[in-house]
Amino acid sequence: LLTVTVFLGTLTPKFYFALTVTSSFISGLIFVFEWWHFRKYGTSFIEQVSVSHLRPLIGGVENSPPAPAAFSAGENETSRQNMPECKVWRNPLNLFRGAEYSRYMWVTGKEPLTYYDMNLSAQDHQNFFTCDTDALRPSDTVMQKAWRERNPQARIKAAYQALELNNDCATAYVLLAEEEATTIADAEKYFKQALKAGEMIYRKSQNCHSQSPQHEAQLRRDTNVLVYVKRRLAMCARKLGRIREAVKMMRDLMKEFPLLSMLNIHENLLEALLELQAYADVQAVLAKYDDISLPKSAAICYTAALLKARAVSERFSPETASKRGLSTAEINAVEAIHRAVEFNPHVPKYLLEMKSLVLPPEHILKRGDSEAVAYAFFHLQHWKRIEGALNLLHCTWEGTFRMIPYPLEKGHLFYPYPSCTETADRELLPTFHEVSVYPQKELPFFIHFTAGLCSFSAMLALLTHQFPELMVIFAKAVSIVS
Repeated sequence: LLTVTVFLGTLTPKFYFALTVTSSFISGLIFVFEWWHFRKYGTSFIEQVSVSHLRPLIGGVENSPPAPAAFSAGENETSRQNMPECKVWRNPLNLFRGAEYSRYMWVTGKEPLTYYDMNLSAQDHQNFFTCDTDALRPSDTVMQKAWRERNPQARIKAAYQALELNNDCATAYVLLAEEEATTIADAEKYFKQALKAGEMIYRKSQNCHSQSPQHEAQLRRDTNVLVYVKRRLAMCARKLGRIREAVKMMRDLMKEFPLLSMLNIHENLLEALLELQAYADVQAVLAKYDDISLPKSAAICYTAALLKARAVSERFSPETASKRGLSTAEINAVEAIHRAVEFNPHVPKYLLEMKSLVLPPEHILKRGDSEAVAYAFFHLQHWKRIEGALNLLHCTWEGTFRMIPYPLEKGHLFYPYPSCTETADRELLPTFHEVSVYPQKELPFFIHFTAGLCSFSAMLALLTHQFPELMVIFAKAVSIVS
């Protein structure tokens, strides 16, 4: 101790200043290198070296998920050939305006839907429920104006005016079911009236659709109305607890109108079958729609992952898996989770309740935060029902997230992640919701550590330069105490 004290006494303030400046410079270089490595490869260099080389030396076993190969070749090639833009899709499981969205606004005072989202719905209604022959039927002329109204009360008033002109105006009942009904039961009553009127009009259109192009357009419109009404009736039955009835209605609808697969009715069917815990039927639906030639969705990818996880999740233990390695079934489950996370990396935080949910919007952006909200809102209960499924997701999703190719120009299982998702999601989701942004990855611990170390040593260098005597006394005191 005496020798150390004598040595420290011989050191001058210039030594301490040079020491802190050198430490600051070295830590700054480490920080710059770490940041560059992260920006280029998406991982921390120090963390990667410690996990890959140091951990095995001290007896640890790296339990990283294997790189999946089964999905990549054909699916990636097909997806690249049809690389989509940021297209906004109608949410297959969108809620009812009057019975659900309005109720939320009454309770919280917050607007659950954005103007952009509602404007897209207004455009959908005009495309689905109007045609050039509306002038031939006065009630349809009124409804054509109703769909363009921005004020909900004005739309409801116009619907009643259409019913005064024609008591069998199906679209008027649709509007009242969506916006005036304050409960699902009331909405179902309106939709049943709409179904009765819609089927009658649809049969008339079928009989004369070949007479002229105008009649063909009218048949398409009446088909859209009928499909919309049947689908919403099935959703009413699902919400009112009549699950088997809802499943039958959805299956019948898909058989009757097989060419309308772009409406994604199979996603409604998947959710209802999961509620019935009919996992064999869920697998049968996935086998038909989870094809490399068909567009994917979070519902498809995460439901496939859930079924694979169900086979192993009850007995899965991270400690046991790290000792004996992953079994074939566990590898399949991890690969399925990898695939789902790469398609939409926002979903796990909602399923693991690391981020709070909001009501899903009426439109979603595939692979975006809006799709993640819509999926988790309806499917969180299905993940909770399967014991250990969320635990397996929790143990694997962060690892698979780090394996997602970086930077953006790359793609592994799917086409590169679109760069316009953040803007579209901010338009679709309410302002009080914190939008998840990807591919902005969270900074690794070592980047924060080196940045702090660099800042701390730079501050010490500045203090040593300004107050050399005090910093020498402080350094001697710290060394003696330690």
